[in-house]
Amino acid sequence: MGLAETVGANLARYYEDVGESAHKWVDPLTTEQVWARPFGFQAGNPTDGNSVGHLLLHLTGNLNYYIGAQIAGTGYVRHRDLEFTDAQKKSKEEVLADFDRAIRMVVETIQKQSAEDWTKPFAGEREPFAKDRFTAIFRCAAHAYHHVGQMIYLSKQLTSPDTKAAGR
Repeated sequence: MGLAETVGANLARYYEDVGESAHKWVDPLTTEQVWARPFGFQAGNPTDGNSVGHLLLHLTGNLNYYIGAQIAGTGYVRHRDLEFTDAQKKSKEEVLADFDRAIRMVVETIQKQSAEDWTKPFAGEREPFAKDRFTAIFRCAAHAYHHVGQMIYLSKQLTSPDTKAAGR
C-alpha cells in the first residue's frame, strides 16, 4: 500500500471512530437531554452554551460543507448560524441519522481520493489555512473530535446522579 492509500485508509477509519465515539456518548441521552444547555459562557445567561444537539448539527454542517460541497461536489448549502441556534429540536434519532450520513459521505469521499487528489487545491469559507484537500480533510477530523470531546463532557454532566437530582 502506498502513502496515499495509507493516508486515505487511516483517515477514513478515524472518521468512523469519530462517529462511533459520538454515538457512545449521545445514544444514552434522551432527546430532551440532547437539547439541554447545562453551561453558559456569560454571567447570568446559563443557556448560551452549546447543547449536544447543536454540536451534532454543527459537525454535520461542517462536514457536509467542507468535504461534501467543496470536495465531493454534493451541492450542500450551509447555514452555519442555524447550527447553533436552530430551535426545531429534532429527535435525537433524526439528528444522529443526519450526522451518520455525513460521516458515511466523508468516508466514501476519502476512499475515492487518488494520490493526485490529495494535493488538489481547496478553498472554503472560514478556512484560510487549508490550501489542499489533505489539509482540509485533516483539519475537519481534528475539528470533529474537538466537538466530540465537548459532547463527552456534556453527556457526563447530563447523566451524572448529581445533575439528575438537581433537576437539570
